[in-house]
Amino acid sequence: MTKFMRSLLTLHARVLSAAVAAAAIVLTIATFAAQAPAPAAPYTVFSRSARQPLAVRTVSGQEMFALDDLARLFTLTVREDALAGGLTISVNNQTIVLTAQQPLASVAGRMISLPAAPVYESHTWLVPVDFVSRALAPILGSPLELRKPSRLILVGDVRMPRIAGRVEVLGNLTRVTLDVAPATPHAVTQEGARLLVRFEADALDAQLPTPPAPPTGADVVQAIRPGDQPTTIVFDLGPRFGSFRTADQPAPGGVTRIVIDLVAQTDTAATPGTAAPALPPATETPPLLELPPPGGLRTIVIDPGHGGDENGARGEKGTLEKNVTLSVARRLKGTLEGRLGVRVLLTRDGDQTLPLDQRAAVANNNKADLFISLHANASVRSGLSGAEVFYLNLAEYGDEAQRVAHGGAESLPVLGGGSREIEVILWEMAQARYIDQSAAFARTVEAALRERIPMSRRAIQQAPFRVLGGANMPAILVEMGFLTNPQQEQQLVTDEYQSGIVQALVDGIVRFRGASAAGTR
Repeated sequence: MTKFMRSLLTLHARVLSAAVAAAAIVLTIATFAAQAPAPAAPYTVFSRSARQPLAVRTVSGQEMFALDDLARLFTLTVREDALAGGLTISVNNQTIVLTAQQPLASVAGRMISLPAAPVYESHTWLVPVDFVSRALAPILGSPLELRKPSRLILVGDVRMPRIAGRVEVLGNLTRVTLDVAPATPHAVTQEGARLLVRFEADALDAQLPTPPAPPTGADVVQAIRPGDQPTTIVFDLGPRFGSFRTADQPAPGGVTRIVIDLVAQTDTAATPGTAAPALPPATETPPLLELPPPGGLRTIVIDPGHGGDENGARGEKGTLEKNVTLSVARRLKGTLEGRLGVRVLLTRDGDQTLPLDQRAAVANNNKADLFISLHANASVRSGLSGAEVFYLNLAEYGDEAQRVAHGGAESLPVLGGGSREIEVILWEMAQARYIDQSAAFARTVEAALRERIPMSRRAIQQAPFRVLGGANMPAILVEMGFLTNPQQEQQLVTDEYQSGIVQALVDGIVRFRGASAAGTR
């Protein structure tokens, strides 16, 4: 081998060795970067007036706050004693004394322990996170609470209950349990395809559960998440959600346990665009919270008017009656079940066509105690507005209806000879027997509506509505407002107006139930 070749090979070896060394350095740096701990998530300092982040540094596995940051947030005076190697922190004429390399603090003359000693790093002093609760809170002069699991520091009289939840699937029922500490006033309401749990608080410290994966529970509740408001929890309901009930139970340690049972639908929905056959009696029904007294309410049927191919009235801005009635019906169902513990059925829970006679059939087949048909009005006069309540007018049915209404009966032969008096009532005249009760129910509901929403000048009326004629129980029809009135069209789609209608209807039902019970004594 020539001298030139040996020199070339030597140079190549040196270059290769340098390349390998460089690659090793790059690999070492990459490995160190991959193994380096990710920056710790900041805490949030929460007061009624502001929310501020508070950075966290990790030193030897211990999370720490910069003392400068704490001084800025809580108006602390920090003095360093270089000779003694310690710190004096003053607030409200009280002092905290820290010593370097000592996991101890003197707080207003009382010694307390810390999980780590203060550390001087990058031109600032660092103290362990627990310094806030153990040393600063006792002398700050206002409430101060450290919540490490939630990475929160609460300052002042902040109402932020801790909430921990879990989900259980129990056959046809999905149970969501929320443990709330401390006990906090709350309300559970349904708004369309959502269930809302609203708390009287400033914010929530909530650890929310994840619903089971399909097909166990997600068909009833798809998600449980924070709401748009900081004091609200939202349940996104699934396609098989039918109803809900809720109860509060005391738990140890001042905790309130909110139990929300979500019941799956058991009735088969009609196919859109077709005339559905008469529904048989339900084979499985949502359990009642308590057995009503004799003469009380067990089942209520709500009929959202129109649907499917039948849009009903239409507002100037395109609002459809069928959509308004379904939205209010869903809210009313949830509120009735949550407040009264009764079984509530909807004649339709989607955008499907349903014949008029079929609507009353749902109520009759399920032995309903009340039937309420919801509608939105229309008129060629755009200035007309206000809600109206109707019950059946028997004039169209003639003398036969009057006979039924007054308890007339027919004499029919029976097996073995002789005869007996039997009431024979045509389907379309079933309502005639309940006309007096329906009138009383209409008056009660009209009075309750008048307390909450504008009413028409003719607020209570009679009309020969076919949807009421076949109902074998007290039945009314509520026109919630005029879609042909531009102002009322806007009102009818708002949460506030729909909630007012729902609350008024619930109040009317409660009053009618009370009056009926008193009349049976």
